[in-house]
Amino acid sequence: MKNRRPSRAPLWTLTTLAAASSGAFAQEAPQQAREMGTVIVTGKHPTSLPTQIPTTIETITGDEIARGINASDAEDALKYLPSLLVRKRYIGDYNHAVLSTRASGTGNSARSAVYADGILLSNYLGNGASFAPRWGMVSPEEIERVDVLYGPFSAAYGGNSVGAVVDYVTRMPSRFEAHAKFAASWQPFKLYGSDDTYRGRQGSIALGNRAGAWSWYLDLSRLSSDGQPLTFPTRYPAAVESGAGTPVSGAVPGQDRTGRDWLILGAATRYHTTQQHLKAKLAYDLSPTLRATWVFGLWDNEAQGRPESYLRDAGGQPVTSGTVNIGGRAYALAPADFNQSNEDLRHLMHGLTLKSNTRGVFDWELAASLYDYDRDILRAPTVALPAAASGGAGRIVDQHGTGWHTFAAKGVWRPAGAAGAHIAEFGAQREAYRLRSIENATADWIAGSAGARNQAFSGRTTIDALYTQDTWKFAPRWKTVLGLRAEHWQAREGRTSNASTTVSHGSRSEHYWSPKAALAFQLTEDWLLKASLGRAVRMPTVSELYQGGINAAGTLTNNDPNLKPEQSWTGELSAERKLETGQLRLTAFGERTRDALYSQTNVLVLPNVTNVQNVDRIETKGLEAAYGAADLLLRGLDLNASLTWTDSKIARNDKFPASVGKWQPRIPAWRAAGQATWRVDDHLSATLAARYSGRQYSTLDNSDPNGFAYQGASKYFTTDLRLVYRLDRQWTAALGIDNLNNYKYWNFHPYPQRTWVAELKWDL
Repeated sequence: MKNRRPSRAPLWTLTTLAAASSGAFAQEAPQQAREMGTVIVTGKHPTSLPTQIPTTIETITGDEIARGINASDAEDALKYLPSLLVRKRYIGDYNHAVLSTRASGTGNSARSAVYADGILLSNYLGNGASFAPRWGMVSPEEIERVDVLYGPFSAAYGGNSVGAVVDYVTRMPSRFEAHAKFAASWQPFKLYGSDDTYRGRQGSIALGNRAGAWSWYLDLSRLSSDGQPLTFPTRYPAAVESGAGTPVSGAVPGQDRTGRDWLILGAATRYHTTQQHLKAKLAYDLSPTLRATWVFGLWDNEAQGRPESYLRDAGGQPVTSGTVNIGGRAYALAPADFNQSNEDLRHLMHGLTLKSNTRGVFDWELAASLYDYDRDILRAPTVALPAAASGGAGRIVDQHGTGWHTFAAKGVWRPAGAAGAHIAEFGAQREAYRLRSIENATADWIAGSAGARNQAFSGRTTIDALYTQDTWKFAPRWKTVLGLRAEHWQAREGRTSNASTTVSHGSRSEHYWSPKAALAFQLTEDWLLKASLGRAVRMPTVSELYQGGINAAGTLTNNDPNLKPEQSWTGELSAERKLETGQLRLTAFGERTRDALYSQTNVLVLPNVTNVQNVDRIETKGLEAAYGAADLLLRGLDLNASLTWTDSKIARNDKFPASVGKWQPRIPAWRAAGQATWRVDDHLSATLAARYSGRQYSTLDNSDPNGFAYQGASKYFTTDLRLVYRLDRQWTAALGIDNLNNYKYWNFHPYPQRTWVAELKWDL
């Protein structure tokens, strides 16, 4: 068998990286061969993903990210992996960059799990665009590798793994090293009445060393970024002509996502974001087979959202308040039309791990983590511009005290008498989430203190779990993995408040079992067949249960503390073919979900109620093809490509019958990604990449066919370019263009247009 350079490690196989954990911690593991569905790739540090399950895992290394991706944020590492999409709206997007997977759209952030070195980054305080994973706790420069497990096929993960599990493995040095990087970006942006250029700057420094039993790594970075407009104040044409109001010009005619005519009055939510990131890691080898690791992360964010009015009076001055007259019709402007905001966030992350690595009969691990909203304040005015520019009445939203903590005790048992036929994994886990959000009025939205309460939400959820799974190689060509997860979920201390009334919610406690199974058959030396099946129970989040409103009678209006959890059965069948220059994978997947959690209108009650509700059943099926090759056609040319077809429909929804038979929101029928990198020589590499997504909808009844509009979800085809040139051993320069073809596309908000990126990096 020829030795070939691996292509994205390989893309679709189970990268257990068990070799990385064999022997002493400081040693680099050699590359291993595939055995029964388990591919082991070169790497210095083990993944937190399960080590034996023969199912689909994709991997990309830090070197491949640096060579082929214009990565300004950690989530960019996932850009070209099969069936994945991160809804990143601009560089430094901190509150809406949610992950979409095969059967879960960008409105379902709680249906995927994101970790960094096993520390939870996913935000399960809620589900949706404003509960994105805490990507800012990882900088692109510290990434050694990213592993993605597709589907809920490991008993080691709860129901939030139903879409995918992502683990960022970050750097730990084996000798002294130092790194510095500076990057700049430019985005000329034209849309409606907006025509401007938005810029960004990034700088980072990293140091690390290993001395005896100690190793440490310190990463510092800073980002200053201007984002394009994200929201747009609009008005539907007034029914009656009127001479009232100030005559203005500049309104842009357009259509909403249903195809109805409207007027776009301006642009809003243009964020200027300044972020600072600190990551400190310290490891100590208590023995050659026992390591203690401490991780601390700090992410600081200051963001200002500012509007722009397209409306101009007779003197050419912008108009942002009062009553205006457009084409002989009058429209009243509200303070929220041209909204402003200031945010001040500081989040802290702690992680502590004690892990044995004997590769003998028994290994174990203890791990604990804490994520804390140390400071999380949003300020916004309730008065209109131009008065609001210098202060005035407003509101303050404070989420201090919000966060989550986790604990896990894990073991791996390799019975000596089984001669390698069995590997048993088991553990106990606890995850606890607390949401605390209070909104107060203030006399000065810029610097005033909090006054009377407007509204508040709070509550806790916890999940305690036990799991076990056994890998059994019961014949030379056969391997199976059987697992079972038991979960105890509790919701308590739920409170929903308005200015004068607080409603307390009773505690809930429920139990669930989730079986898992996987099977691999080595048909020939070049063909591998795999099958996986798993049940996942995705629990309601604190926000879904308790974040709502109260009417004058003290009755809840838009939340339901009695929501059922989502329950899904997911399966996949895969065939992998080893080719002369790479590998090909074909996968059929399916998912049936009962009681899916979506915001919808219940038409069975009068008056109708719109809130997060359970959708009776959603059925998804699909096919995925992935191909990767190294040195294809000519030496140094690497190719990775994937194509996914999905059919995801609402099969039953008694509360909203108009949605039955319609597409699940934000799931397109076709998705594709491709990336070609030519390593010209030891100094120069060039990458051309493309992504495609077909038509999709944002509503359950698919009543929004016009995707190319504000609040719509459009198809897209974008191309990216990256050139990297190594000047010498220390210095590397890169030039990139994202959205090279300047495709204008939407996912409620407009995505970035053509963006230029330049980088200069120094490594020692």
